[in-house]
Amino acid sequence: MTRKIDSVAVLGGGTMGAGIAGACAEAGCRVLLLDVTNEAAEKALDRIVNGRPPAVDTPEAAARIETGSFDELAKIAEFDWICEAVIEDLATKRALFEKLEPLRKDGSVVSTNTSGIPLRSITEGMPDRLRRDVTVTHFFNPVKVMKLMELVPDADTTQDAVDALAEFCGKRLGKGVVHAKDTVNFIGNRIGCYWMLAGLHKARAGLEQGLSMEMVDALMGAPVGLPSTGLYGLIDLIGLDIMDFVGKNLDRNLPADDAGRGYLNFPPAEQEMMTRGQLGRKTGGGFYKLTKHEDGSRTKETFDLLTGAWRPAMEVTPSHGDARSLLFAEDVEGRLAWACMGGALVYAADLVPQISDDIVNVDRAMRWGFAWKKGPFELLDEIGPSAVITRLEQEAHQVPHMLAILRDAGADSFYRDDGKEFLGTDGKYHPVPAE
Repeated sequence: MTRKIDSVAVLGGGTMGAGIAGACAEAGCRVLLLDVTNEAAEKALDRIVNGRPPAVDTPEAAARIETGSFDELAKIAEFDWICEAVIEDLATKRALFEKLEPLRKDGSVVSTNTSGIPLRSITEGMPDRLRRDVTVTHFFNPVKVMKLMELVPDADTTQDAVDALAEFCGKRLGKGVVHAKDTVNFIGNRIGCYWMLAGLHKARAGLEQGLSMEMVDALMGAPVGLPSTGLYGLIDLIGLDIMDFVGKNLDRNLPADDAGRGYLNFPPAEQEMMTRGQLGRKTGGGFYKLTKHEDGSRTKETFDLLTGAWRPAMEVTPSHGDARSLLFAEDVEGRLAWACMGGALVYAADLVPQISDDIVNVDRAMRWGFAWKKGPFELLDEIGPSAVITRLEQEAHQVPHMLAILRDAGADSFYRDDGKEFLGTDGKYHPVPAE
């Protein structure tokens, strides 16, 4: 069966639902946006049109969006793709799926926009027709800006349903579609949240050895190809409360032997911050705060985790300017970078084929979803996979799965021929799929 998507019903008008509805309307689709009440749906439409920034660029796009309440769920029978985007609660999602399944037309595809709930938990015991037509479509926020969309099938999802959503989201919406597996937090958040949660713990040693928090962020920025927010700045942007929610979800769903299990709870200082509501930018300050003065000037302060007090922020410059020299440096900066960034690379190298069939989807997820200049395997190629293997062996650490495959294949890089071929789990090189 060849499926074509020209109309989209979005169920849930929160931040993600509104963003998806706006993107589909901007792409020329007829859109139905339903929420708990008509008033809630109208408020969602107002955010789509008048938000900062708006989710649509033209009045013509906004005019393609029809709103309504869940009492009008039968209208989904007219639409090609039904995208559920309600709150991250398993029972709520399952209840809505049970209602929508008998109402949708044959040939329509269904998806859930979730960042952490396994699809199999949502569809367990559901009718076969739904299980054949359902996927996860995990957009990153804000939908209008972020390129990444992770596409995750169920065990029984047909290939034509996957292909239809990949084609639509890739070509019509202009997203970078990454194919992931139905594992906790999929690809981007699995690796990205490990880097953040583990980083809070591992950075403590660097602080106690004399590094400032500003230096930690500087090291976890440009030298390793990450955004300038670094570690603490990124968590300030996300919010400690969100990271705590992520940690609890990981605790429920991570495999028992996963390396991330050692970092799911905050260190004591960060836990105290969350307890008193010092969550990040949303509360006026977390690890950093910016004060605007009447004369227009601004003052940036840092909450020093060692002293538990605010102090003026410092300007810092790392001693090492590139990933290879930094990660293998024997000074405190190098040890911090090896622990935080090196640890994340090793973690990622052990997750294929668990979270993805290949390294290409992993690298794209981190570039498109977390703005890494290079994905984990691309960065390993930059710093030298053989050097990483040698260091792990010298430190009596187990060599992670994909690095072991590279070693056993006698290869010296994950990509070759100017990035046109990648090393597969079979130890052979394969053409890199088109984006």
